[in-house]
Amino acid sequence: MTKQLPNPSPAAGTLPEPWTAGLASVLVEGENVASGLEVDLDAQLRFASGLLVVTNHRLLARVEGEDRWQSWPHRAGLKLVHHDHAGVGTLELLDANGRLARWRYTLGRNPAALRLMDAHARECEAAVRGVAAEPLPGDSCPTCHAMLEPDQEDCPVCAREELTPPSTWTLLRLWRFARPYRGQLLLGFLLTLGSTGATLVPPYLTMPLMDEVLIPYQRGETIEPGTVSLYLGGLLAAALVAWLLGWARTYILALVSERIGADLRTTTYEHLLKLSLEYFGGKRTGDLMARIGSETDRINVFLSLHLLDFATDVLMIAMTSVILFSINPWLALVTLLPLPFIAWLIHVVRDRLRTGFEKIDRVWSEVTNVLADTIPGIRVVKAFAQEKREATRFRDANRHNLAVNDKLNKVWSLFSPTVSLMTEIGLLVVWAFGIWQVANNQITVGVLTAFLAYIGRFYTRLDSMSRIVSVTQKAAAGAKRIFDILDHVSSVPEPANPVHLEKVQGRIDIRGAHFRYGSRSVIRGLDLSIAPGEMIGLVGHSGSGKSTLVNLICRFYDVTEGSIRIDGTDIRSLPVAEYRSHIGLVLQEPFLFFGTIAENIAYGKPDATREEIVAAARAAHAHEFILRLLQGYDSLVGERGQGLSGGERQRISIARALLIDPRLLILDEATSAVDTETEKEIQKALDNLVRGRTTIAIAHRLSTLRKADRLVVMDRGEIVEVGSHEVLMARKGHYWRLYEAQARHEAEAAAALEAA
Repeated sequence: MTKQLPNPSPAAGTLPEPWTAGLASVLVEGENVASGLEVDLDAQLRFASGLLVVTNHRLLARVEGEDRWQSWPHRAGLKLVHHDHAGVGTLELLDANGRLARWRYTLGRNPAALRLMDAHARECEAAVRGVAAEPLPGDSCPTCHAMLEPDQEDCPVCAREELTPPSTWTLLRLWRFARPYRGQLLLGFLLTLGSTGATLVPPYLTMPLMDEVLIPYQRGETIEPGTVSLYLGGLLAAALVAWLLGWARTYILALVSERIGADLRTTTYEHLLKLSLEYFGGKRTGDLMARIGSETDRINVFLSLHLLDFATDVLMIAMTSVILFSINPWLALVTLLPLPFIAWLIHVVRDRLRTGFEKIDRVWSEVTNVLADTIPGIRVVKAFAQEKREATRFRDANRHNLAVNDKLNKVWSLFSPTVSLMTEIGLLVVWAFGIWQVANNQITVGVLTAFLAYIGRFYTRLDSMSRIVSVTQKAAAGAKRIFDILDHVSSVPEPANPVHLEKVQGRIDIRGAHFRYGSRSVIRGLDLSIAPGEMIGLVGHSGSGKSTLVNLICRFYDVTEGSIRIDGTDIRSLPVAEYRSHIGLVLQEPFLFFGTIAENIAYGKPDATREEIVAAARAAHAHEFILRLLQGYDSLVGERGQGLSGGERQRISIARALLIDPRLLILDEATSAVDTETEKEIQKALDNLVRGRTTIAIAHRLSTLRKADRLVVMDRGEIVEVGSHEVLMARKGHYWRLYEAQARHEAEAAAALEAA
């Protein structure tokens, strides 16, 4: 009889289909699967499939190409150990005697691997106690309570919901920005009410003008000049009042909407600056620029023009309806016949428009992303002769944008003429019914004329209201994308009860620090103490966690476990800006803003005097080359410092750090991107910079760290060695191997250069 594979627990997930038949053949009666993991690398890190399964009895493993399953029954002392490095995860099965087996996989499988570890630990513990393990619970989303994998930060259910079309009600959230201007808005509404009422006066005056002046005149009666002058004067006065009130309301509401738009842009940008680096890591520059720029501009246009028109249309329709019913209820009912059909059409089209405009926004961000990638990197584009490739990228993105717009325009192009057709039919029905009433002496010609004048305005406004569906959905889509930013909470929050340090000495204590990028563990249980004024050199292979540790100290990210303390105070209890004002940062690739040399040096201290700027430049060994520039300290620096060499940009960056006189100094590969001569100049500047400051330096060339008081060697997110250069070289451990490998590489490079 064929054995069926028992259903795994909810924690197990779905096992890969190719393995299920073979697994079913090795399971015994009563054996159930608790968790499974499909690995995708072999021992030589080549792509190969394999399967690990935890059951309620044992751990099973099989590698692609082998017929035999390996098996390890659950028992005391048996455990799975996990670690990852440079994009590769590893699971090791250990007991008291050592390693029993090892499996490798790419980090995309990490959540399943962690769940497998937890399941194995629970089953082993249950086996020792002689009881059945409880089903492994998964974390749940706090919003929708859907099950999540371990360390899964984004709920897939909520992620799908984020792609749902924006609701028109999103626009009501803009009241937060309109509230400060409610007085002006009320005045604008009253002016709108007055101007709309004034525009409804002329059709009302046409009734007596027709019935008491023109028609009697056609019957041979004499026209009274005073009566005609009164009616014409009323028409002129109504037109002047409507113009004056319309101008005033348009001007006031335009001023208010511009201020609401400006506040929206400013608030969004300020909130964006407060978000952690983690948020920016998952966003495209062009997309964020489009949100703050074009989306806020679209909302501004909606508020200043379309919303005003919509309010006028609503008032016009409401007031016209009242007048029509007061003149002739039956004719008014006939006038309103097209309304249900137009409302139904708007309801049908609205959903398609919402979906379409939200998609158009996302597609348009693809176009701006190409620009944001290409323009700053134009030197790389030209250096690799990739102009055609980038032009093709832009053309494809633009073509996609065009296709999405064309698809939406098919709906919109049918909608507007259909509404116009319905209003024309409605007007025709009113004509027919009105003529019938005139023929039966139920209304006068003047009443019919006034009715037609009102109906013309009524249907014009109705048509205008139907067209506003488009701009409303555009504004709602833009508002959703803006509030997506404003609703995002920084992963580096400000403390609720901040602590203020009167004077920073510079002592750093790191205790039990852990940090993960998503599902990838980067820092593991790190402990380190740095004395005030001490210089620490961070050493290790690429990906060992050096830059991540620096980011944690700067509080660009927060540790997931453990703590980092400055002078005994947890940095999470300090105001973020206040804490970072004590840190000077010199990066491998210094970033300079478009502006003068002096403005870039004084970026961290905008109120610095020219004497302070020059003193910082002298200490950074930048004063001499700055004076050789045409306008000295007032020379303009191109975008990202394009007009300066790498060494010059780095020395300006050092001067910028010197000017703020920080107690903590971070040097992240500050000399790795320059030649030897420039490095000597930068090293002189760095000697001035580190004096008397707590310094953490990461250097590509290990020889540049000999002046460090201690070297901290990192590997796979852990500290493996600490000591001076001499002590670590004598120990012949990790540091010695790194130093020897670099020395051999430099010697080979020098020999190759001489041979050439």
